[in-house]
Amino acid sequence: MKKIFHKLNRFFCNKWHLAVLDLQVGRWVIKPKISYIPYLKAENANGRHILMKPEESIESYYLLVDDIPWPIIRCHHHYPDGTWKPGRLIVETSPANYQVWIHSVRSLPIDEKRFWLKKMHSDPGADPHNRFGRCPGFRNRKEKYRTSSGDYPLARLIWIDWMRRAEIPQLSFKSSRSAHLLSLQSLEGGVCQSPPISRKDYMQADESATDFSYALALMRKGYSDYDVRTRIISERSNWDNHRGHRKMNDYLDRTIRKAKHIIENNYSKLEKIK
Repeated sequence: MKKIFHKLNRFFCNKWHLAVLDLQVGRWVIKPKISYIPYLKAENANGRHILMKPEESIESYYLLVDDIPWPIIRCHHHYPDGTWKPGRLIVETSPANYQVWIHSVRSLPIDEKRFWLKKMHSDPGADPHNRFGRCPGFRNRKEKYRTSSGDYPLARLIWIDWMRRAEIPQLSFKSSRSAHLLSLQSLEGGVCQSPPISRKDYMQADESATDFSYALALMRKGYSDYDVRTRIISERSNWDNHRGHRKMNDYLDRTIRKAKHIIENNYSKLEKIK
C-alpha cells in the first residue's frame, strides 16, 4: 500500500486528497499520509469506501473517465501497438470495470471535460465537477459486488504514468457546429460524418448480424477499424454471448475482418470494371 501511495503522489504532483465515504453518514476528506493507512484499512473493512482526487488547485488538469470496460480502454488509451498513451492512471474498480485518470498538459474547463467524457463513453451520471475516483489498494464495498463467500473486490492499480502528460486538443464552444466538426483523432480516432449513423439504424435478426451490418455501413463511409470497434462497443448493450475481454475482442476482430474483406473485394471488382 505504501508503494501505491508513493506512485499516486507522483501522478498527482503531491497534491491530492483521500476521502472516506459512508453511504449513511456522508463523506469526509483526509490527507493521504502513509501513517493513515491502518485507519483507512479499518474504515474500508467496516464497509466504507476509500476515494481519491487531485486538490482543487490542480483539479482542472485531470480528467476522470468512469465505469468503462477493457475494450474501451484498449480503443481510447492504448496505441495500436499496445503501448499506453501518456499521462494515464488505470484502476480496475471491480471485475471488468475501470476508471481512467488522464493528466492533461493544459487546464480543462468543466464544459470541455463533459464534452470529452461523453466522447470517451464515461458513465453519463459521473459529472466531472468535484469528482472523486476509487483509490486502488482498497476494497470496493458496493453490495452488488459482494461474492457468495462474503468478499468484496480489491480496486487494483493497473497502470500509472507520472512522467508524461496527455495532449488534449483545444476545443472552442463558440458554436455547437464547430464542436461537432472538430476532429477527435487525438483522443478517439473518430471521423466526422454527415449525416451521422448509429447501430440502431441497422438492426437485424440478431446482435451479430446487426454488428456486421453496422460495420459494413461504417467502413463504406470511411471509418477505420479502430472507429468501427469503438462504435460497436459503445452502442451495443448486450454482450451475454461474448463475456470476457478475450471473447469480446476476438469477436470484434472477426466481425471487422469479415466486413473489411467484403469492402475490399467490392472495391477490387469496381477497379476491374474501370
